[in-house]
Amino acid sequence: MNAVVAAVLIMLILSALRVNVTIALIVGAFAGGIIGGLGVEETINVFSSGLGDNATVALSYATLGGFALALTKTGLPDAVVDGTLRIIGNSNDTKKKAFSKVLVVLLILVISCFSQNVIPVHIAFIPILIPALLKVFNELHLDRRLIACVMTFGLITPYMFIPAGFGKIYHDILAKTVTAGGLKVNVEDIPAAMAIPALGMVVGLLIAIFFSYRKPREYDTIEYIETNEKAQYSKRSLITAVVAVLAALTVQLLTLDTEGAMIFGAITGIIILLISGAMNFKEADELLTNGMRMMAFIGFVIISAAGFAAVMTKTGDVESLVAYAADLIGNNQSLGALLMLIVGLLVTMGIGSSFSTLPIIAAIFVPLCVQLGFSPIATLAIIGTAGALGDAGSPASDSTLGPTSGLNVDGQHNHIWETVIPTFIHYNIPLIIFGWIAAMVL
Repeated sequence: MNAVVAAVLIMLILSALRVNVTIALIVGAFAGGIIGGLGVEETINVFSSGLGDNATVALSYATLGGFALALTKTGLPDAVVDGTLRIIGNSNDTKKKAFSKVLVVLLILVISCFSQNVIPVHIAFIPILIPALLKVFNELHLDRRLIACVMTFGLITPYMFIPAGFGKIYHDILAKTVTAGGLKVNVEDIPAAMAIPALGMVVGLLIAIFFSYRKPREYDTIEYIETNEKAQYSKRSLITAVVAVLAALTVQLLTLDTEGAMIFGAITGIIILLISGAMNFKEADELLTNGMRMMAFIGFVIISAAGFAAVMTKTGDVESLVAYAADLIGNNQSLGALLMLIVGLLVTMGIGSSFSTLPIIAAIFVPLCVQLGFSPIATLAIIGTAGALGDAGSPASDSTLGPTSGLNVDGQHNHIWETVIPTFIHYNIPLIIFGWIAAMVL
């Protein structure tokens, strides 16, 4: 059996059985390494050496968690909640409640989309905004699976289609890897190539909003911060919080091309809160430690995913998987497009990063697309969609880990069953369908 397929299936099955995702990744990587012929010692060494690849990302999320919890001392989260609750008003007013639901969902959707292109901070907004809004979600009886789907849509669709921010990075990688594979393409053609697949994401979002999760759902209002007092806020404390957030975002934007952008952005915000007196020096250590603990889960998963990816790459079975798919395809364009999309899904589900998947699959997919007679723009659509597939629905993707980190601070949102599976169903299935349509009509 192909090592990549086996490792991904083992990881997914264990995760679905509620085994900790980090353990599932480790077991899946070990099994994949053994099946791929690496042996016990080499598998362990390759896995261990690969762990450092995502260390910067994990530290970024830890510092963001510390900054997010530090902001609670300014009263900003409480001010957000109080302001939103004033807009909601009487929860017994059905019409106003329905309007408030639409307003909250639309707000989160816009912020999530902007986090990729307009203000490219990726998931940095989640630990700051979402925990503060949990009380509002509870008041409106919003299903958190819907919020997870909304955020994941915003974290993926803009970079697929819009050539700005993280979208520019994704489009540049796609164009370069396809060109390196032997097919000259223009980066300006990518939005047209990805328009139909992006439409599939829109269809999935609409299904989640209007059908799957439109019914009210009850949650308990649990204080996730270990304190008996509600933070007192004033105009000065809120201005300090806004200045700290803006400073953190500015530093991150100025250092966007470096790996440590989120780390130094968060540290800048923390320093401002300390200097301003919004956060007491004596309380700082405990507060920041609790904040980092809040994001520890996502950090461990991301580090483990790097080890998993290293083992899968070392086995060489990604290439074997593609070669096997090529043998099945023959000269059948329709089957070829479908199998290439499915292979992209499997690879990204394990690695957890669409950006990292593109270079792995493009070198082999490009000659196959040329052989099957796909146009350059159809080739871009196939490879661009194959890379994005699995970003939603992967237990190791920050597009699912990010929403979970915000929605589960009170322990009422399960990563696998309430983020991973809902996003897999609502986005990966439409992406395969619409990606296949794009391949056949472009």
